[in-house]
Amino acid sequence: MHWLLMYELVDDYLERRAAHRNAHLALAWEAVSRGELLLAGAVAEPVDSALLLFQSDSPAAAEAFARADPYVLAGLVKSWRVRPWQTVVGDEAANPVR
Repeated sequence: MHWLLMYELVDDYLERRAAHRNAHLALAWEAVSRGELLLAGAVAEPVDSALLLFQSDSPAAAEAFARADPYVLAGLVKSWRVRPWQTVVGDEAANPVR
């Protein structure tokens, strides 16, 4: 199953992220190496949110990521939430429908 971790970012996110970016990216690549995180990145123009796509049986991996994320801990994220994403089209779809 796929899960979207959605971040609402603070207004000065771009100015403040440099101090925490290496630790954030290290955490993200660790999640990739465990097979939990598939894709991640900020939504551009304006950079006011970010999306992280997880694959697991439950939302636990995405929730644990958010709780440990240096961006969240440093206050760069106003709020976050995890939602199930019912993927039905594509090679990686959890529930392919043709």
